[in-house]
Amino acid sequence: MLILVVEDDPILNHHLTVQLQDAGNQVYAVTTVKDALFFAEQYPIELAIVDLGLPDGDGIQLIKKFRAQERPFPVLILTARANWQDKVDGLNAGADDYLVKPFEVQELLARLNALVRRSAGYVKAEVNCAGFTLNLLTKEVSVNGNVLELTAFEYQILEYFVRHPEQVVSKQRLIDTLYRDGDGDSNTIEVLISRLRKKLANVLPEVPISTIRGQGYRLINT
Repeated sequence: MLILVVEDDPILNHHLTVQLQDAGNQVYAVTTVKDALFFAEQYPIELAIVDLGLPDGDGIQLIKKFRAQERPFPVLILTARANWQDKVDGLNAGADDYLVKPFEVQELLARLNALVRRSAGYVKAEVNCAGFTLNLLTKEVSVNGNVLELTAFEYQILEYFVRHPEQVVSKQRLIDTLYRDGDGDSNTIEVLISRLRKKLANVLPEVPISTIRGQGYRLINT
């Protein structure tokens, strides 16, 4: 999952980035409203964590700009402000949840997973799709109860497809999802897709990932 962290405290920003990456996510961490708007425009952000007090503006105004620009990703407010009016203002601005500092990382991860499940239309952590089961909490993929041995990148690609079923996903979109600052290339994506297809072909009657010539790939959920 591609997460945007908007937090001006350098220590918390660093800890959040490390913890989210350790949980298998790709993270873009920024400290200002200006940078947050840039990354939201340039990259396929799937979830944002926004602090309310930022050096060049207010987090609530940032959330309003996200929504005015029709950015669809869920937003979790993360702040030291604990009064109820701030919570109401944040939720009315378009945020989806609210977590007050200090917090336990496990609660943060649980809230993020719940937000993403709801935004994708899933109630449970386990998603059945195209003949396999994907667990959004354990980051595992199984077929008939048998867990597939996938690398972190292979899992992230498959999870992205599951979150966007029947949509054509370009190689560049996958590069932006997997690699910070676009370090990957189309050849790497082709290799990862090929490996993923082979592993799925060993356990499924048909491989659900199709190539759309000149455009990218699509997960067929039948």
